[in-house]
Amino acid sequence: MLVTVAIVAGVLLVALLGFAATRPDKFRVERTETMLAPPDRIFDLVDDFHNWASWSPFEKYDGAMKKTFSGAVRGKGAVYAWAGNSRAGEGRMEILDTVPPSRIRIKLDFLKPFEGHNTSEFTLDGKGASTAVTWAMSGPQPYRVRGGSRQYEGRRRKKYDRFQVKEQSNANQRLSEF
Repeated sequence: MLVTVAIVAGVLLVALLGFAATRPDKFRVERTETMLAPPDRIFDLVDDFHNWASWSPFEKYDGAMKKTFSGAVRGKGAVYAWAGNSRAGEGRMEILDTVPPSRIRIKLDFLKPFEGHNTSEFTLDGKGASTAVTWAMSGPQPYRVRGGSRQYEGRRRKKYDRFQVKEQSNANQRLSEF
């Protein structure tokens, strides 16, 4: 009986590892929302990490979060690092490239509570008095989560969607005051 259980467990483990090997080694999540402001106003909020506290819901995770800014004041080379509670975690962002007022690409490194190295990109497409803002995040998908990648991706997308809804609301409010 014990041998049968061990064989079944071994077969299931091999099947799970085999399935995980067939899953993508990269992920990309992308969402687009319309903001009630021209691209240059939105660009100015995103291109300067000092402005993120006014619109990013991430900033609300920990009121006592330690923040440091280095590198360029804004745009390419600007760096923002944070260390906070278990919800905010610890990490670093660096603006890699900007094309005013239409695109900002950011290197996003999470250190705690989990390690992850991703790229985030904001693309701004002006449509009269409003702007279509596309926020995308991509990066490697570790082997350890590929076996459950559909469930993991679903949770990541739901979390990303909740984050983006808050971000859009905060950004729209901030832009009306800007």
